[in-house]
Amino acid sequence: MNEYEKFKKINPLFQAGLEFQNEFEKQKWSFCFIGGLAVIRWGEIRITQDIDLCLLCGFGNEEQYIKTLIRLYKSRIPDALIFALENRVLLLYASNGVSVDISLSGLPFEEEMIKQATQFTFYPDCSLITCSAEDLIVLKAFADRTRDWVDVESVIIRQGKKLNTDYIIDQLFPLCEVKKTPEIINKLKNLFKTSLK
Repeated sequence: MNEYEKFKKINPLFQAGLEFQNEFEKQKWSFCFIGGLAVIRWGEIRITQDIDLCLLCGFGNEEQYIKTLIRLYKSRIPDALIFALENRVLLLYASNGVSVDISLSGLPFEEEMIKQATQFTFYPDCSLITCSAEDLIVLKAFADRTRDWVDVESVIIRQGKKLNTDYIIDQLFPLCEVKKTPEIINKLKNLFKTSLK
């Protein structure tokens, strides 16, 4: 079985992605796909179980976006509105049952990431707007989980010297300062050294 045939087997994910993209565009909202779908574009081809989007809503306007989406889609948890306001993540189901995590963004980095996002055709009739490879590395490194570092390495290996490493470090540095995790920067720099020989 080739990689294209494998993609067809997880077609519901892409159907869900198109459903949300069409709705967000109808609402004239700024957004992009992050997480597993972006990794498929920039890193290794792997099966992902859900969809992650970043929705630009700023600070103070989140509730109107959340209420609109809760009217349109089924929530995955009780009190989804309260959870989303407290955690800035809205947990929904697409109409076909695929889990969708929507990050409610407002940071300057997130706004710039969404501006820089571009369309990518995963297969015929399925073109989705995803974040750049550089912004994906920033997000994954900042999350700092084992799976995320595997994804970071796969993107670095696949994209190689096309990556703007200075941009990545510049965007990640202030985020890590707030989180008080300077070791993330060191870990990423070491990964660049070993993977970009």
